[in-house]
Amino acid sequence: MGRLFGTDGIRGVANKELTPELAFKLGKAGAYVLTKEKRRKANIIIGMDTRESGDMLEAALIAGMCSVGANVIPLGVIPTPGMAYLVRHYKMDAGVVISASHNPSKDNGIKFFSSEGYKLSDSLEDEIEDIIKNSYDSLPNPSENLGRKMLRHDAVLNYVDFIVDQAEDINLEGMKVAIDCANGATYQAAPMVMKNLGADVHTIHASPDGININKNCGSTHMTSLVEYVRDNHMDIGIAFDGDGDRCLMVDENGKIVEGDEMMSIFATYFKKEGILKNDTLVATVMSNLGLFHMGEKNGINIERASVGDRYVLERMLEIGACLGGEQSGHIIFLDHNTTGDGILTAVQMLKIMHKTGQKLSELNTVMKVLPQVLINAKVKEENKKDFDKNHEINSAVAEVSERFKDRGRVLIRASGTEPLVRVMIEGEDPKELEKEARKVADLIERILG
Repeated sequence: MGRLFGTDGIRGVANKELTPELAFKLGKAGAYVLTKEKRRKANIIIGMDTRESGDMLEAALIAGMCSVGANVIPLGVIPTPGMAYLVRHYKMDAGVVISASHNPSKDNGIKFFSSEGYKLSDSLEDEIEDIIKNSYDSLPNPSENLGRKMLRHDAVLNYVDFIVDQAEDINLEGMKVAIDCANGATYQAAPMVMKNLGADVHTIHASPDGININKNCGSTHMTSLVEYVRDNHMDIGIAFDGDGDRCLMVDENGKIVEGDEMMSIFATYFKKEGILKNDTLVATVMSNLGLFHMGEKNGINIERASVGDRYVLERMLEIGACLGGEQSGHIIFLDHNTTGDGILTAVQMLKIMHKTGQKLSELNTVMKVLPQVLINAKVKEENKKDFDKNHEINSAVAEVSERFKDRGRVLIRASGTEPLVRVMIEGEDPKELEKEARKVADLIERILG
């Protein structure tokens, strides 16, 4: 068994890699580690996205948690950032989300939140994993004073109220907003938020059936939203991913606005308003060079973190930053929530549009995006972190890096959630970038696939 926890919890094909048996063990070990210092019965909330395997995994997790004496409150379908907020709002000891984010419906995942609403540190994940692998039989197994399952039905409403409060009483009456819910966890909350703010809301892909989550929709498949915005003359389009912790946008002309571009808008506006703490934005090594050029031009310090919103958050906490995010659309507003929040991101952008009177296309002029090509090399899971240990791969990467050293950059990294090695090259000529990235990706697939 390899390491269970990746960069965003545990993921795998439901009922094959992520089995009910493993979920039971995770529930038992996780509840024990997160609540062992309590002198009372611990309380844990659990939520999920819309995948059909969610019910199966929820039942197993609840059984495991109750078996070590923890009370569990299932909240049903709710966005991941909603869980991060509600674990604090309800004063819970921990929270668990069942989701595989943007992955296909056959996959699922499990991630834990602390009582403060943060994803677990590597050390806590290691402790849970060590118990499962080495000392699982030593966990308490009481025959009395077991945990109970306690239902509540207001979680989505509580989360919606929280998001609406962050909008500071703006009125979006007359603004035509299209939202793509990816048939995922935002399908209830996102339309409610927009309607409460007075927008003319047009919703697509908000009819989950358990297997259509992320299927040709959402932030990873933007075509249908682009077409809808153009055909129906929307002011803005917003596409969420399956668990709602990120979003991408479409301006009124049908142009996709990526995460780096959104961060440039937020950073420059926040600085102008005097609310960008330390005049600093935290991005990742995968962010477009144009974002860093924007920072230099506008007096904004941009810190580079490792890829993964958890590492962005860690760096934000280290340096006291309030804004950070990823090119993929995970954006963290730390003054409001403890994790990336797609609906909150949308509301923040709508608030800027409302206060400035500018269209999204007009706001999106502060950053010039350099051409960037990203190609995924499919490899064996056990080989994906060995790309930099192979002489032939290293030589090829060094050769390409030398070629682009004065007019771009090359970045190779292993995916934290999938059996992929990502090859990214930035430069000036998209055709040249595609050719060189493909050569490196093909080599990695041949050697590590």
